[in-house]
Amino acid sequence: MPAAPPALARVALLGLCPRCGAKGLFAGLAHFAPACKSCGMDFASFNVGDGPAAFLTFAVGGLAAVVAAWLALSVDPPVWVYPVVLVPLVFGPTLYGLRVGKAALLAAEYQRRAGEHRADPSRQDAS
Repeated sequence: MPAAPPALARVALLGLCPRCGAKGLFAGLAHFAPACKSCGMDFASFNVGDGPAAFLTFAVGGLAAVVAAWLALSVDPPVWVYPVVLVPLVFGPTLYGLRVGKAALLAAEYQRRAGEHRADPSRQDAS
């Protein structure tokens, strides 16, 4: 009896293969590996789009703006403090968030057997 596929949250947070649960969904920071080394699942056939990047732009950008405003209004530090604080605050969550978001969308697409709509040539619409 084959093992049950991992939960969507585990796939997203740990970068696991949605079919077998092996590590290795990513080949780089936020770049999918071509295929799973354990079960051979083709990750290139999935299209997760730019949804995670668009969401992270607003979420992390809003967080950075709030922190910058708080720093300016309550602490009033020297100018060099802003990049020292804000650059890691922006890059860390963005890179990890991209990994989590892309993995979650890939896992959801796999679990729901979603795919691009392809017209069935044998079906004729009555129009």
